[in-house]
Amino acid sequence: MATDGAGSRAMGVMRDTIPAAAGAAPAVTLTLRHLAYNLMPLAYEGATMQGTATSTRGSSATHLAGDRGHGATARAPAADRSTRHLTRPDGTIAYDDLGAGPLVVMLPGLGDLRQQYRFLAPELVDAGYRTVRADLRGHGESSTHWPDYGSEAAGRDLVALIASLGGPAVVIGNSFGAAPAVWAAAERPDLVAGLVLIGPFVRDHDMSPVMRLALRAMTAGPWKVRAWGWFYGTLYPSAKPADFEAYRAALLANLAQPGRYEAVRAMMFRSDAAVEARLASVRAPSLVLMGSKDPDFPDPAAEARAVAEAISGEVAMVEGAGHYPHVEMPDVAADAVVRFVQRVHGRA
Repeated sequence: MATDGAGSRAMGVMRDTIPAAAGAAPAVTLTLRHLAYNLMPLAYEGATMQGTATSTRGSSATHLAGDRGHGATARAPAADRSTRHLTRPDGTIAYDDLGAGPLVVMLPGLGDLRQQYRFLAPELVDAGYRTVRADLRGHGESSTHWPDYGSEAAGRDLVALIASLGGPAVVIGNSFGAAPAVWAAAERPDLVAGLVLIGPFVRDHDMSPVMRLALRAMTAGPWKVRAWGWFYGTLYPSAKPADFEAYRAALLANLAQPGRYEAVRAMMFRSDAAVEARLASVRAPSLVLMGSKDPDFPDPAAEARAVAEAISGEVAMVEGAGHYPHVEMPDVAADAVVRFVQRVHGRA
């Protein structure tokens, strides 16, 4: 069972099932702070989100309402929202830096932007944490044409970023972004205080030759960006955010830039064997956050358990959510993530 000590290693797997409520969920109006946080070159406007749920931990149940008091008069976080760049030997990594307090660093998945954390990041800032979102190599506003797009290379970027920011940090990684987070935690435990792995790809998975060939064809032709846009839509099985079309349009416009999709394709066909081999070396407290309907896994709950057991972490299943529980059901996911960060870093 996981312990609440900030520096302790979780022992075993704590299963935290967060089921979605039946019936229509009340809308949650995006506040000025959500919009202000994303006033940057790739930002866009949002309107409403959905999300009501019940959180279950052990034998006790806590009901988490979708509306967590986000009123129109909520304050906008005051800090520099401009894009910054970390210089690496073969290019630059783009990131933004908001808030003050113990450090939290966020990595998106392949084929996505750091703005996927547009709902979770303000919650962490409001909770008193310095919140940094970074684009992966070749993605967003990071440079293109890197010689290596593997998980280990991205892990080295992450280590360099945390070191430059004066870590340690709780690292939040979604999908591909979870792999460099694990690599960094194993290689530099002094820099990684905790891990939140959302829909994580941190193990090698078998792919049939036919499926691999089909995937290569889909991602190589002139239709590749449109195909990614269609695929992206399938990752939200229960409810898309109200700003979904605007976000997807910004994402596809970015992927259409020279060199962007080449980065996606290189990451897509990587091996995570080196990351999987390091899972047992992770000593940081860890939370695996998984949507129960994540279409990227044949059995999302089983994958979450396998990863959590390998790193002696906790599992939080968000019922009804897909690959982006922090976007599809932001209030529920934010509650679980903020509580975990508070246990690791302490209440700021």
